[in-house]
Amino acid sequence: MSINATLFVQAIVFLILVWFTMKFVWPPIAKALDERAQNIAEGLAAADRAKSDLVAANQRVEKELADTRNVTATRLADAERRAQALVEEAKARATEEGNKIIAAARAEAEQQSVRAREALREEVAVLAVKGAEQILRKEVDATIHADLLSRLKTEL
Repeated sequence: MSINATLFVQAIVFLILVWFTMKFVWPPIAKALDERAQNIAEGLAAADRAKSDLVAANQRVEKELADTRNVTATRLADAERRAQALVEEAKARATEEGNKIIAAARAEAEQQSVRAREALREEVAVLAVKGAEQILRKEVDATIHADLLSRLKTEL
């Protein structure tokens, strides 16, 4: 066999190999590469969508947090105002109650003072009668002289 025939046969075998590869091997490889490229593109698009969704979700979360902080601050301020009002009301009630107690104590002291004066007047009257009895050396009847004794009490 000559070199030309070998070269010719090798060229035909090469062309058959190229035809076979193009017909049976290359389409599944190209299909797999296209599917892979499509999957990568879909993954990148999904990643971009997820990134934009994450940004939107973060914005919503920040807005909700700000709203919650505002509501919480408002509620705290209301609670502080209510507490202050309750404290002021309790102080007013305590002051009023203290004034009532002081007034009751003053009234009680005044009553005790009046009772003490009356008791003292009674004792002075008895002592005066006893003194007069001693001076006169005769008995003084308290029932007969009640008018005189009552005038004596009022003068004392």
